[in-house]
Amino acid sequence: MSLLDRTIAEILPPDRGREAGIRARLDRLTKPPGSLGDLEELAVRYCLATGTSAPRMGKKMIFTFAGDHGVAAEGVSAYPRNVTARMVRNMLAGGAAVNVLARHAGVEVRVVDIGVDDPLENALGLIERKIRRGTANIAEGPAMTREEARGAVEVGIDLARRGAAEGATLIGTGEMGIANTTPSSAIFAALLPCGAKEVTGRGTGIDEETLRRKIAVVERALAANGGGLSDPLTALASVGGMEIAGICGLILGAASRRVPVVVDGFISSAGALVALRMCPPLKAYLFFSHLSTETGHEVFLERFGVRPILDLGMRLGEGTGAALAMFLIEAAVRLYNEMATFQSAGISEKGA
Repeated sequence: MSLLDRTIAEILPPDRGREAGIRARLDRLTKPPGSLGDLEELAVRYCLATGTSAPRMGKKMIFTFAGDHGVAAEGVSAYPRNVTARMVRNMLAGGAAVNVLARHAGVEVRVVDIGVDDPLENALGLIERKIRRGTANIAEGPAMTREEARGAVEVGIDLARRGAAEGATLIGTGEMGIANTTPSSAIFAALLPCGAKEVTGRGTGIDEETLRRKIAVVERALAANGGGLSDPLTALASVGGMEIAGICGLILGAASRRVPVVVDGFISSAGALVALRMCPPLKAYLFFSHLSTETGHEVFLERFGVRPILDLGMRLGEGTGAALAMFLIEAAVRLYNEMATFQSAGISEKGA
């Protein structure tokens, strides 16, 4: 049995028998019942995912996977392909948006080269797990082989397990890859399923003409890769990306260790969709950080009945939304753990 298959088999639905006790504690805290709104729901979901009514918050980690895409040759992005490697170096130097927000939230950012088309020599702090130097052009055929896709997923699984072993109790997803909204749109179209136009947006801020070309490229990719796209691993290999595969694996690996995952925006959600198609019970372990302005993200969230934590008009990726949401999830857990109860504070409850 492969690492992927073993990991999926280890993911079990949370024990809902704990929920009544968790909610009862929230209602005993020194506040009107339900007055902390969604923060209370975040605390309940975190407790259930971690399998305890006495949760602890350890290390928080974001894994930002980087990979290049052959489909960039189709002119679907506002930026050239070599920006991927430059942004990786910027992240390693601590200068990207995700670094700033992660420092604010007390989150460690780990940058993973899973498929950058650059040797990235002397890149201090880089986690080197390159599967290949960029994918092939999905508009002409498969992005990678099925074996490469599985390998990229298993990179993510391994990193999640290592993070959990190091004390991570909350893991976030992030990515960097020029043109990666195009394969993400193709994955959504294949696995939701839906039409390419419904889930293909402006990415890095492309104009109307480029958007029309991008939609056509997604349609060509779906046609060029033929049947079998309803199978999640086949779809990932055919029209996906290596950073998307790494994110899929990170999610699976974390859930197998009962570590909740904060899913970033549009591209990370494509990885989450692949993981959810592989293992539906996984949903209970996922927190979706924010609603991306990228077309298709709302379609995906509505299909799965998910309300994201934030809606700030963001569309950057990298793990920026995950960093912000992790701050709020930790706040919710701290409220649950650290607030006084009416009894401990010597305060009479309403109606007493």
